[in-house]
Amino acid sequence: MEIHQLRYFCAIAKTGNFTRAADQEHVAQPSLSQQIQKMEAELGAKLFDRLGRGVRLTAFGHTFLPRAQAILRELGEATSEIQQMVGAEAGTVIFGCIPTIAPYYLPSRLSTFLAQHPQVHLQIIEEITPVLLAHLQEGVMDMALVALPAPGPEFVCREILRERMFLVVPKDHRLAREKSTLLKESEADPFLLLKEGHCFRESVVSACQRSRTKLNVVFETGQFSSILAMVSAGMGISVVPEMAIESIKGCRFILLEDEAAFRRIGLVWMRNHFQTRAEAELLAHLMKPLAMKAAAR
Repeated sequence: MEIHQLRYFCAIAKTGNFTRAADQEHVAQPSLSQQIQKMEAELGAKLFDRLGRGVRLTAFGHTFLPRAQAILRELGEATSEIQQMVGAEAGTVIFGCIPTIAPYYLPSRLSTFLAQHPQVHLQIIEEITPVLLAHLQEGVMDMALVALPAPGPEFVCREILRERMFLVVPKDHRLAREKSTLLKESEADPFLLLKEGHCFRESVVSACQRSRTKLNVVFETGQFSSILAMVSAGMGISVVPEMAIESIKGCRFILLEDEAAFRRIGLVWMRNHFQTRAEAELLAHLMKPLAMKAAAR
């Protein structure tokens, strides 16, 4: 059995489609299909059920998948370790980040890193936390920037900053001139909230539970930019992290009077993951203190 056959198998299992897997692996679809047939013949078992344009794993395929992923992961770790031994800083780092951090934190931080380390190639994946953690477990990602904590003893977490939470209201709102306020004061207002799956939503829900505040949710989205635009238009209020504070006409930001109302942000990777020199340099760069911007009033 060949390594490229294992890659093809894992790609098909991930995409659910031979054509998409062939595109991902940069190989002709007939050639990929032929290699899978050779694998099945060697194993003496059918790995996929063909369903029209798609495929799904058979019971044999489900059993074989984690073993194939582990083999590829071990091979990648061994390659990285050898590169590290010979002092190679060059290489690719596959880096994940959640959408509520990526547009605010990454551009300036990563641009300076790449200017200092031109031989490192960064591949960025923006996704919600559960997807990023799954990518880490599958061995297809090296490191991720998420809101902490990350569940499970298999992860290593390194906190890099904490940021406060702010109530954001329209400029003519009754609280607009306040410097700080209790979340309870917003109970009667139409509230704009992030969708399920975004970890900052859980931070807001936790703040509500602490203050016994019942939100009147009228709009849900996956972007802070949409929330701020709606607040500016007078459509409601919301809570955002300090990182998302922007000088947007029509918005006022008010610090929440809650000592526990903050978000922990940190880097996460698998405990058994061998960290290359390129990854170590990126980690050290991101650990440098970041000055938070002042609230735009």
